[in-house]
Amino acid sequence: MAIPRTRPSAYPAILSYGFRPFFLLGSLQAAIAMLLWLPLYYGRLVTFSTFLPVDWHIHELLFGYLPAVVTGFLLTAIPNWTGRLPVQDFRLLALVLLWVAGRAAVFLSAETGWLLSAAIDCSFLLAVVAAATTEIIAGRNWRNLKVLLPVATLFAANVIFHVEAHYQGISDMSRRLGLGAVVVLIMIVGGRIVPSFTRNWL
Repeated sequence: MAIPRTRPSAYPAILSYGFRPFFLLGSLQAAIAMLLWLPLYYGRLVTFSTFLPVDWHIHELLFGYLPAVVTGFLLTAIPNWTGRLPVQDFRLLALVLLWVAGRAAVFLSAETGWLLSAAIDCSFLLAVVAAATTEIIAGRNWRNLKVLLPVATLFAANVIFHVEAHYQGISDMSRRLGLGAVVVLIMIVGGRIVPSFTRNWL
Protein backbone atom coordinates (compact mmCIF):
# COMPACT_ATOMS: atom_id res chain seq x y z
CA MET A 1 0.00 0.00 0.00
CA ALA A 2 1.40 3.38 -0.98
CA ILE A 3 2.17 5.83 1.79
CA PRO A 4 -0.13 8.87 1.51
CA ARG A 5 1.95 11.95 0.83
CA THR A 6 -0.21 14.27 2.96
CA ARG A 7 -3.04 13.82 5.41
CA PRO A 8 -6.50 15.33 4.77
CA SER A 9 -6.51 18.89 6.04
CA ALA A 10 -8.67 21.97 6.35
CA TYR A 11 -5.57 24.19 6.19
CA PRO A 12 -4.51 25.99 2.98
CA ALA A 13 -2.42 23.98 0.52
CA ILE A 14 0.58 26.21 1.19
CA LEU A 15 0.85 24.54 4.60
CA SER A 16 0.91 20.99 3.22
CA TYR A 17 4.67 20.85 2.57
CA GLY A 18 7.53 22.77 4.13
CA PHE A 19 8.99 24.04 0.88
CA ARG A 20 5.83 25.94 -0.03
CA PRO A 21 5.78 28.61 2.69
CA PHE A 22 9.51 28.70 3.37
CA PHE A 23 10.74 28.97 -0.21
CA LEU A 24 8.17 31.70 -0.80
CA LEU A 25 9.02 33.61 2.38
CA GLY A 26 12.75 33.19 1.82
CA SER A 27 12.45 34.64 -1.67
CA LEU A 28 10.35 37.57 -0.48
CA GLN A 29 12.69 38.27 2.41
CA ALA A 30 15.74 38.22 0.15
CA ALA A 31 14.11 40.68 -2.25
CA ILE A 32 13.02 43.03 0.54
CA ALA A 33 16.42 42.86 2.24
CA MET A 34 18.16 43.79 -1.01
CA LEU A 35 15.86 46.77 -1.46
CA LEU A 36 16.59 47.94 2.09
CA TRP A 37 20.32 47.29 2.04
CA LEU A 38 21.61 50.21 -0.03
CA PRO A 39 19.53 52.88 1.78
CA LEU A 40 20.71 51.37 5.07
CA TYR A 41 24.33 51.30 3.94
CA TYR A 42 24.29 54.94 2.87
CA GLY A 43 22.46 56.05 6.00
CA ARG A 44 19.27 57.10 4.23
CA LEU A 45 17.19 54.55 6.10
CA VAL A 46 17.29 53.92 9.83
CA THR A 47 16.24 50.62 11.37
CA PHE A 48 15.12 49.99 14.91
CA SER A 49 17.71 47.23 15.20
CA THR A 50 20.59 47.09 17.65
CA PHE A 51 22.72 45.64 14.84
CA LEU A 52 24.98 47.78 12.73
CA PRO A 53 23.70 47.95 9.13
CA VAL A 54 26.42 45.57 7.94
CA ASP A 55 25.65 43.12 10.74
CA TRP A 56 21.93 43.31 9.99
CA HIS A 57 22.67 42.53 6.34
CA ILE A 58 24.90 39.58 7.25
CA HIS A 59 22.48 38.28 9.85
CA GLU A 60 19.45 38.33 7.61
CA LEU A 61 21.32 36.40 4.94
CA LEU A 62 22.90 33.78 7.21
CA PHE A 63 20.19 33.46 9.85
CA GLY A 64 17.09 34.71 8.06
CA TYR A 65 17.05 33.77 4.39
CA LEU A 66 19.22 30.64 4.52
CA PRO A 67 17.39 28.98 7.45
CA ALA A 68 14.11 29.49 5.60
CA VAL A 69 15.46 27.72 2.52
CA VAL A 70 17.15 25.00 4.58
CA THR A 71 13.95 24.40 6.55
CA GLY A 72 11.89 24.19 3.38
CA PHE A 73 14.28 21.59 2.01
CA LEU A 74 14.52 19.53 5.20
CA LEU A 75 10.79 19.41 5.85
CA THR A 76 10.25 18.21 2.29
CA ALA A 77 13.14 15.74 2.17
CA ILE A 78 12.62 14.09 5.56
CA PRO A 79 9.31 12.39 4.60
CA ASN A 80 11.13 10.84 1.62
CA TRP A 81 13.91 9.63 3.92
CA THR A 82 11.63 8.26 6.63
CA GLY A 83 8.41 7.30 4.83
CA ARG A 84 6.48 9.42 7.32
CA LEU A 85 3.93 12.10 6.57
CA PRO A 86 5.36 15.62 6.33
CA VAL A 87 5.25 18.27 9.02
CA GLN A 88 2.21 20.25 7.95
CA ASP A 89 -0.82 22.24 9.05
CA PHE A 90 -0.57 23.70 12.57
CA ARG A 91 2.99 22.50 13.21
CA LEU A 92 4.19 24.02 9.96
CA LEU A 93 2.23 27.21 10.61
CA ALA A 94 3.87 27.51 14.03
CA LEU A 95 7.33 27.30 12.42
CA VAL A 96 6.37 29.88 9.80
CA LEU A 97 5.09 32.30 12.43
CA LEU A 98 8.23 31.76 14.50
CA TRP A 99 10.41 32.61 11.50
CA VAL A 100 8.39 35.75 10.76
CA ALA A 101 8.55 36.75 14.44
CA GLY A 102 12.33 36.36 14.31
CA ARG A 103 12.63 38.71 11.36
CA ALA A 104 10.48 41.31 13.09
CA ALA A 105 12.32 40.89 16.40
CA VAL A 106 15.72 41.49 14.78
CA PHE A 107 14.48 44.53 12.86
CA LEU A 108 12.92 46.01 16.02
CA SER A 109 15.51 44.82 18.54
CA ALA A 110 16.29 48.36 19.71
CA GLU A 111 12.69 48.58 20.88
CA THR A 112 12.27 45.07 22.27
CA GLY A 113 15.74 44.70 23.79
CA TRP A 114 18.53 42.54 22.44
CA LEU A 115 17.89 39.59 24.76
CA LEU A 116 14.22 39.19 23.86
CA SER A 117 15.06 39.69 20.21
CA ALA A 118 17.77 37.03 20.39
CA ALA A 119 15.47 34.58 22.17
CA ILE A 120 12.72 34.94 19.56
CA ASP A 121 15.11 34.83 16.62
CA CYS A 122 17.17 31.86 17.83
CA SER A 123 14.12 29.83 18.81
CA PHE A 124 13.28 29.21 15.16
CA LEU A 125 16.34 27.12 14.32
CA LEU A 126 16.04 25.35 17.66
CA ALA A 127 12.45 24.42 16.81
CA VAL A 128 13.50 23.25 13.34
CA VAL A 129 16.22 21.01 14.76
CA ALA A 130 13.75 19.61 17.31
CA ALA A 131 11.07 18.93 14.68
CA ALA A 132 13.50 17.36 12.22
CA THR A 133 15.15 15.23 14.91
CA THR A 134 11.76 13.98 16.09
CA GLU A 135 10.75 12.96 12.57
CA ILE A 136 14.04 11.24 11.76
CA ILE A 137 14.11 9.31 15.04
CA ALA A 138 10.45 8.33 14.70
CA GLY A 139 11.23 7.01 11.23
CA ARG A 140 14.36 5.21 12.53
CA ASN A 141 16.34 6.87 9.78
CA TRP A 142 19.49 7.12 11.87
CA ARG A 143 21.94 7.77 9.05
CA ASN A 144 20.32 11.10 8.23
CA LEU A 145 20.72 12.50 11.73
CA LYS A 146 24.11 13.84 10.69
CA VAL A 147 22.38 16.26 8.32
CA LEU A 148 21.15 18.10 11.40
CA LEU A 149 24.62 18.73 12.81
CA PRO A 150 25.34 21.75 10.58
CA VAL A 151 21.82 23.04 11.26
CA ALA A 152 22.48 22.81 14.99
CA THR A 153 25.80 24.58 14.39
CA LEU A 154 23.94 27.31 12.53
CA PHE A 155 21.71 27.71 15.58
CA ALA A 156 24.76 28.02 17.83
CA ALA A 157 26.30 30.56 15.47
CA ASN A 158 23.12 32.63 15.62
CA VAL A 159 23.24 32.69 19.42
CA ILE A 160 26.89 33.76 19.33
CA PHE A 161 26.08 36.41 16.71
CA HIS A 162 23.60 38.11 19.04
CA VAL A 163 26.02 37.94 21.97
CA GLU A 164 28.92 39.31 19.93
CA ALA A 165 26.83 42.11 18.45
CA HIS A 166 25.67 43.16 21.91
CA TYR A 167 28.93 42.93 23.84
CA GLN A 168 31.47 43.71 21.10
CA GLY A 169 29.36 45.95 18.88
CA ILE A 170 30.05 43.81 15.82
CA SER A 171 29.91 40.13 14.87
CA ASP A 172 33.09 38.22 14.11
CA MET A 173 33.50 34.51 14.86
CA SER A 174 29.77 33.85 14.59
CA ARG A 175 29.52 34.91 10.97
CA ARG A 176 32.41 32.61 10.04
CA LEU A 177 30.89 29.74 12.00
CA GLY A 178 27.51 30.28 10.37
CA LEU A 179 28.98 30.42 6.89
CA GLY A 180 31.01 27.28 7.56
CA ALA A 181 27.90 25.45 8.76
CA VAL A 182 26.06 26.37 5.57
CA VAL A 183 28.95 25.20 3.39
CA VAL A 184 29.08 21.85 5.20
CA LEU A 185 25.31 21.46 4.86
CA ILE A 186 25.51 22.15 1.12
CA MET A 187 28.26 19.54 0.80
CA ILE A 188 26.23 16.91 2.67
CA VAL A 189 23.02 17.60 0.78
CA GLY A 190 24.86 17.87 -2.53
CA GLY A 191 26.46 14.51 -1.85
CA ARG A 192 22.99 13.04 -1.56
CA ILE A 193 21.31 14.76 -4.49
CA VAL A 194 23.96 14.94 -7.22
CA PRO A 195 24.48 11.14 -7.47
CA SER A 196 20.77 10.66 -8.07
CA PHE A 197 21.05 12.95 -11.09
CA THR A 198 24.29 11.54 -12.46
CA ARG A 199 23.10 7.95 -12.06
CA ASN A 200 20.11 8.74 -14.24
CA TRP A 201 21.62 11.07 -16.80
CA LEU A 202 25.36 10.46 -17.13
